[in-house]
Amino acid sequence: MQIATWNVNSVRTRIVHVCDWLQANPDVDVLCLQETKVVDADFPHTPFTDLGYQTYIYGQKSYNGVAMISRSPLQDIQTGFASVLGKIEDPSLDDQKRLITGKIAGEFGDVQIVNMYVPNGSEVGSEKYDYKLRWLTLLREYLQALLAKNPNVLICGDFNVAIADIDIYDPKGRENKVMSTDIERETLAEVLNLGFKDIFRKFETGGGYYSWWDYRSGGFQRNRGWRIDYHFLTEPLYARATACAIDPEPRKLTQPSDHTPVIVTI
Repeated sequence: MQIATWNVNSVRTRIVHVCDWLQANPDVDVLCLQETKVVDADFPHTPFTDLGYQTYIYGQKSYNGVAMISRSPLQDIQTGFASVLGKIEDPSLDDQKRLITGKIAGEFGDVQIVNMYVPNGSEVGSEKYDYKLRWLTLLREYLQALLAKNPNVLICGDFNVAIADIDIYDPKGRENKVMSTDIERETLAEVLNLGFKDIFRKFETGGGYYSWWDYRSGGFQRNRGWRIDYHFLTEPLYARATACAIDPEPRKLTQPSDHTPVIVTI
């Protein structure tokens, strides 16, 4: 089973890139997209269904949005926090379309895939920064509820946090930069401490591997990137994973997303 994650930075703008990539990677069973930036009524289903894929979407106009593109039907699709937790104390944490989950049958039972687009946070100390921390805190409660029903959980997406200095091309001064402050890392670590492991580091311990490069200043050409797109797996899946790779090829295209796909094989 192969599962990929990719922040496409507008699915309609990159639809050719995404479909070409799926055709070039026929072993991918589920592709999790972030920043689709389109309301559900306008999502481009046809290019995917023409290739034989199922589409599951949760979007909004111009911002955010997540989708799951699957070769086989997914089960129990749920969107947002409240779909799993019921009433949540702060409904504003569900206003933005950032979270979708579904199950896919595996050889060792159903695998719960959670596709997310974590808030960026804008700048340290801002309202958006506070929103990000509150969102991550609620994410922990949400994942606890899922884990109570299924030990086979994979969470993936654009986490907008570099979890270690090795994941930043130049970590100098990172303590004061959004996406790498101590409190962001600590808050995400509380989520991962539920039993999730960074599968990429099972296979590659060195530096220089990134999934996002700023469009400015030749970030990609100079490999001045950040690794902020992840697959985190619970132990049963982590033990069965046989590979995890970042594919930089789509970032080389004309008008690419600033992110590139990350693929895990289980």
